[in-house]
Amino acid sequence: MLMPPPRILIVDDEPSNLFLLEELMKSEGYTPFLATSGTQALKIAKDLLPDLILLDIMMPDIDGFEVCKRLREDRELQTVPVIFLTALEDEDSRLRGLEMMGDDYFTKPININLVIKKIASTLRLSQLRSQATQSQVRQQVKEQTKRQISAAWEINEFLSEKFRLFVPEQFLDRIAPQGVESIQLGNAREEELTILFCDIRGFTAIAESQTPSETFEWLNVFFTQMNQAIAANQGFIDKFLGDAIMAVFDRPGEHAQDAIAAAVMMQQRLSEFNAERDQYQLQNPVNIGIGIHSGKGIIGTVGSSYRMDSTVIGDVVNTASRLEQLTKLYGCSILVSSAVINRLTNPELYASRWIDRMMPRGKQEVIELYEVLGSATYALHEAKWRSQPDFEQGIQAWQQENFQIALSYFRQVVEQNPVDAIASLYIERCQARLNTVLPAKAIWDGVKAG
Repeated sequence: MLMPPPRILIVDDEPSNLFLLEELMKSEGYTPFLATSGTQALKIAKDLLPDLILLDIMMPDIDGFEVCKRLREDRELQTVPVIFLTALEDEDSRLRGLEMMGDDYFTKPININLVIKKIASTLRLSQLRSQATQSQVRQQVKEQTKRQISAAWEINEFLSEKFRLFVPEQFLDRIAPQGVESIQLGNAREEELTILFCDIRGFTAIAESQTPSETFEWLNVFFTQMNQAIAANQGFIDKFLGDAIMAVFDRPGEHAQDAIAAAVMMQQRLSEFNAERDQYQLQNPVNIGIGIHSGKGIIGTVGSSYRMDSTVIGDVVNTASRLEQLTKLYGCSILVSSAVINRLTNPELYASRWIDRMMPRGKQEVIELYEVLGSATYALHEAKWRSQPDFEQGIQAWQQENFQIALSYFRQVVEQNPVDAIASLYIERCQARLNTVLPAKAIWDGVKAG
């Protein structure tokens, strides 16, 4: 009689990690089950009785150490093998994992082949140890603890449902100030925020050229480094949108400054990541575009009484997303609005240049666009820094409708830096105006050139 494939419970609060581990387990012939939090993992483990658990440590509600501790205290689950997969690589964390009676401890980025072999050998050993007694032990535990578990589980189930609705943890301070029991649909608060969108250029093509495990390795490292840059500047990731990141900066009076600091650090971390891309089988450097906007947003709960989610809603989110999309058109790494520039507490710390003004579709207010060139300690585009005086003279002439003079300056910029897409765009616009022909490229509805 054929045995069913081993059931692997994968616990991680990052969707990209879950997806790639799920594909990896399927490719090895296992049946994966997914959990996005510690409380959810405990519930699934109780219902499923998995053959092995792949457990992340850093999670928003209950961390992996506590999950492992509770598993070892449960007579039904105490012998289930647990393999830690975590970014924590310090010796104390590794020792604590052993103290929790974890079967092994792997740090990210993980060695895929080593993890696969460890899973296979652990499953074989577990089967040999439990084959004779597993059925008997389960039945005894069910009968002896049924009443106690039933009463406790009603409370745990309620808390589990509440916690599972909210990621990241920072939302709880706003929508549940009196504890998770106070969470209700529609809890919301309006605040001044800065939103940052980051997107990987050409991710689909990269993923199609690699195996899921190869993509998992570098994407996990990439997201970790981006998250570190965001967290180091007082921000937090609201959600992952495929290969994109939406981050929120909410420090009163400093959120715009924090967002630009994070964006520059993200580009710096990306440069460091690309320097080591060969180990991830990446032929070309990974590129990202970042859009940032500041304004009023509502942080709260949306959905239904059966399924809720935490999110930020408002024009500030939509505009930041559009700015990120426009980085492709303008050929720039970081694109921000004047709302961000005007809120900077120390604008002298970052170099930027005005590049355009435009009116988004359906709006009456013109948005001024700026490209961030870097900080005093890290220049994103040195060639743009060098050509900045000519570029500013060209913009000034353009705004004064001296198109011939503006054309001359922008040509000088392109001579110094042939890949300056914005200067090339203004050359086209100047030539179009001199020929009394409107620009051919329409950027959103209602573009105003000048």
